[in-house]
Amino acid sequence: MPIVVDIDVMLAKRKMPVGTLAERVGITPANLAVLKNGRAKAVRFTTLQALCEVLECQPGDLLRWEPEDPASLGADDGGRPLSEFS
Repeated sequence: MPIVVDIDVMLAKRKMPVGTLAERVGITPANLAVLKNGRAKAVRFTTLQALCEVLECQPGDLLRWEPEDPASLGADDGGRPLSEFS
């Protein structure tokens, strides 16, 4: 997935346990685990705002974009560039 979640990095910098973050943000530890492990399909802006407030950081400290490796794409496109599909 090209969006990488760096909540673990901020937790380590703040020396804060995951359970404490979940409690202060107001989400379950299970939902926080889904988010921090990159399995979430979406995140509410209110949740992102709460994470930033508690961790005293910017959204860009928690989320970053990385381009996908063409070799890791599924067999459907064979890793071919998009220009080959036009």
